[in-house]
Amino acid sequence: MKLTFHGAAGEVTGSQHLIEVGDRRILLDCGLFQGHRAECRTKNEQFHCQPADLDAVILSHAHIDHSGNLPGLFKAGFRGDVFCTAATMDVAQLMLEDSAKIQEEDARYLAGKFGDGHPGTESLYTREHVAALLKQFQPLAFHEWHQLAEDVRIRFSDSGHILGSAITELEIVDNDESRRIVFTGDLGRRGLPLLRDPEVVEGCDVLITESTYGNRVHPSASDIKDELLRIITEASIVGGRVIIPAFSLGRTQHLVYFLNELHNEGKLPNVPIFVDSPLARRVTRVYRDHKDIMDAEVQELLRHDQDPFGFPGMTYVATQRESMELNHRQGPFVVISASGMCESGRVVHHLKHAVSNPENTIVLIGFQGRHTVGRKIAERQPSVKFFDKEYPLRANVEVLSGLSAHADAQDFRWWFEKMHATSSIGQAFIVHGEEEQARAQAQVLEEFCDEPPIIPEPHVAYEV
Repeated sequence: MKLTFHGAAGEVTGSQHLIEVGDRRILLDCGLFQGHRAECRTKNEQFHCQPADLDAVILSHAHIDHSGNLPGLFKAGFRGDVFCTAATMDVAQLMLEDSAKIQEEDARYLAGKFGDGHPGTESLYTREHVAALLKQFQPLAFHEWHQLAEDVRIRFSDSGHILGSAITELEIVDNDESRRIVFTGDLGRRGLPLLRDPEVVEGCDVLITESTYGNRVHPSASDIKDELLRIITEASIVGGRVIIPAFSLGRTQHLVYFLNELHNEGKLPNVPIFVDSPLARRVTRVYRDHKDIMDAEVQELLRHDQDPFGFPGMTYVATQRESMELNHRQGPFVVISASGMCESGRVVHHLKHAVSNPENTIVLIGFQGRHTVGRKIAERQPSVKFFDKEYPLRANVEVLSGLSAHADAQDFRWWFEKMHATSSIGQAFIVHGEEEQARAQAQVLEEFCDEPPIIPEPHVAYEV
């Protein structure tokens, strides 16, 4: 058996791992590289896995750094099946359609500004490629073994990261011997609302594990609800607005769930709340369709509240006109809008109109990358730029940690211990993490593996 890591090797985007056994070729994930535009475009345009020769892709979940280049793979000749859970298929459709739309719009903008010869004036793929790819999706149920071929079978377990995310267990016949491979995808956290905790699977011959936060312990998520209540209450008293930049998939649904709980408890002030993101509105519909795979707390809630993602006083904004009207609205209100790092989307307009008023509050709830508008706001710099114009930063800034959906060092240790208790772990490969995080993960895994863990180099083949 040969493993080659064509993405998320020494970095945290572009997940793409190739398994070769005999003439069988299976790709785990096919995500987009994200970061500096020019560098990532070069990576995203090139495939090292020979797309036309792939038998199948196994998709762990729908985040763009794991699913986002599947249409590009189709464009390059891939015609095999894409196996994932039903919820992942539904979310991936929305994410990929949105990705293609944004690329097409960016390409038209660059072509108009710089001419057709400028890099980026052609999108990586189009909505037509997405539509064709979606016909190749094969949804599989959790917890059941599925025979993909005479020599390959697969089972999905809940990874607890986002809706539909899965730990993949593969059993492949290699030289008349069954080999067991486990791929974590992105492992989730224990104790977060909405989603089930990561499920434990049996030991394996080969483990491929992410390590995004392998050297960090997250703050507790239990205080987020109380902090939201405090912030909204203070805004209602002074008549200010609250702007919450949040990613459309995952973070927005968690926030709305907390606000729904506060409403049910009779604690939420009588302040209008708006979710202003077309993608978040569509993703939330998928969450509603798959309430059956959410955690026990949600199942209990559904006995007396049929919609964990809506309540009187909360509105999902539908049109651009409605979004624009919010910027001229009087009185206190809350807007949850994408993107999470304040770089694009409708939230930029809301921030432009709110950032210079000391009665307003900006709430940052996720990691803010270097050089992003969100990082400048988090650092409380004197001014921030929107649409090539500087605006003084006078609004209150609140930074709430604790909503990361990734496992931290304690979650990983718990999961490895539970896995090792069932049977041994043979060879481990550590992906989807920067060097510091991956090395910390390797030190933990050494206690549970038969062989020293490997942090793979990009495009290097490893025989196991």
